[in-house]
Amino acid sequence: MRFKHIIHMNMSRTKAAVVGLLLAVAIPSGAQESSSETGLWISSEVQKKLSAQWSLSGEAEYRLRDNFGSTDRWTVALSTAYKPLSWLKLDAGYKLMRVLNPGEAKWKDNGVDMDKWTPAWWCTKHRFFASATASLSLGRFDFSLRERWQFTYRPETTTDRYDVDDDEWEEKTKDSKSKHAFRTRLMAEYNIPKCKVDPFASMELYNQKGGLQKIRYTVGADWKLSKQHQLSLFYRYIDSKDSEEPNMHVIGLGYKFKF
Repeated sequence: MRFKHIIHMNMSRTKAAVVGLLLAVAIPSGAQESSSETGLWISSEVQKKLSAQWSLSGEAEYRLRDNFGSTDRWTVALSTAYKPLSWLKLDAGYKLMRVLNPGEAKWKDNGVDMDKWTPAWWCTKHRFFASATASLSLGRFDFSLRERWQFTYRPETTTDRYDVDDDEWEEKTKDSKSKHAFRTRLMAEYNIPKCKVDPFASMELYNQKGGLQKIRYTVGADWKLSKQHQLSLFYRYIDSKDSEEPNMHVIGLGYKFKF
């Protein structure tokens, strides 16, 4: 009887922890609605299980921002995952990204008159990443903690820029740029009895050279259509710590095929 009582107490604490995470996701502190915009992320993934421990994945993603008004980026990625232990997964991969950068205005010293104007411009980025994910199952709850390192490189590129005083277009060279980022994600999932829909919630921290850059709060659900096909729907709030980047409300749609 004492053993059952201990199990009951542990499950109660687990449920309380999940509720706490859900509340943290649903009500992010310090949200500034006035500087927010809405986006849509659509992704498709194919995953091949090579063995009991190894798997290979390919993914394509398309993103909209500016309240669905403009493209943010599109991405294709290839990654591999290895499970040395039942509770530990290691993965690494590469992403090719085409990003649409917003227009840029350079103002004169008086702060009123425009000096130069650069329209929205495309660039290519290369991203490499590696991560380790530890998981723990308690009853119908699954918890996971993922630590990821990523390196993003943008080669030198040339764009068109308008000179207001000379009333002419000129070429502007954008120098190459690279940055490292470290991401920490805590996720909780729940397996509903006799139901093909599994809800989940997560919180992810983005750290770069200057410190914490943004926090992602996510709630959603996975719908297992069959052993091979799965659909995902989520809502994500991105709390940006960069004054030049707006906060984001994101609707996400995803499809995964396993074979």
